[in-house]
Amino acid sequence: MPGLLDLSSPRALRRLLPLAALAASVTLSACASSPLGRSQLTLYSDQELEKMGEASFSKYQQELPVVEGRQDAYVSCVADAVTAKVPASYGISGWQVKVFEDESANAFALPGGYIGVNTGLLEVAENQDQLATVIGHEIAHVLARHANERVSTQSLTSAGLSLTQALAGLEGTGGDQLMGLLGMGAEYGVLKPFSRSHESEADLLGLDLMAEAGFDPRASIKLWANMNAAGGAQPPVWMSTHPSDEQRMAALNERLETALPTYQQARAVGEKPNCDRLR
Repeated sequence: MPGLLDLSSPRALRRLLPLAALAASVTLSACASSPLGRSQLTLYSDQELEKMGEASFSKYQQELPVVEGRQDAYVSCVADAVTAKVPASYGISGWQVKVFEDESANAFALPGGYIGVNTGLLEVAENQDQLATVIGHEIAHVLARHANERVSTQSLTSAGLSLTQALAGLEGTGGDQLMGLLGMGAEYGVLKPFSRSHESEADLLGLDLMAEAGFDPRASIKLWANMNAAGGAQPPVWMSTHPSDEQRMAALNERLETALPTYQQARAVGEKPNCDRLR
C-alpha cells in the first residue's frame, strides 16, 4: 500500500531505528523528576553534561581575567563550605571555583562541578551569608539538572543548535548558545539563563543547601533586595521568566520555616563557616 514502510526492508529499519531510539529516550525521560517533584525532560546523560560544563568553563577562563588572592580565597571558602553538603550520590568528586574580573553581579555553576563568581557580585553580596545564597542557588541549578532540561528541549525544537559541533569547539553561534543554555548568563545565546520554575526551584533548594552548611538563610531576603536595587527597574512578572521580587521573597520566607531550623541544627553540631575574615 503506497505510503507505508515495508518493515522487512533493512533500509526501512535503518530509518526507523533513530526515531525509535529518540522516542524511547523521551519516554524514559518523561519519568524523571526534579528534587521538588516537577516532571523533567532530560535526554542527555550526566557524563555528557559534564563534558559540556568542562568545555564551557574552559572557554570562559579564556575570555575573562581570573582573579586570585584575597577575593579568590574568600569565594572559595564560601563555596567549599556549601559544596561539602552536596550528596555523594550526585557523583561530583570535586568542585573548581574561579573568580572573574567582571563588574556584572553574576555567578554560575555548571554540570561537572564548576563554579564562577564575578567580582561585581562581591559588591552586591555584602557578607558570607549573602554570597552563600547565590552560590547555593547556582549549585541547586546543577543538582536539579536544569541545564539538561534546557539543552534537551533546545535539541528537540531547534535545528539551528548542533550540540555535537558546539561541544567540539564551542566556537560561533552554536557554542555561545550552548553556554547560555548551561546557565552562564544572558550574554550567551538568545535565551535568559533559566525559566521561572527553574529559578524558583533553585531558590528553595539553594536555601536548604546553604542552611545545611551553616550559613544564615535569612540573609537571602536581604541579598535579593540588594540585587533588585542593583538591577534597577524590572518588567512586570508576567513579562519575565524570573519570579518577581515579591514572589521570590514570599517563597523564601515560607521556606525559612524549615531552613532556619536546619541552620540552627547545623550550627549546633559545629557548622560555623568563618569566611568574612578573608575579605
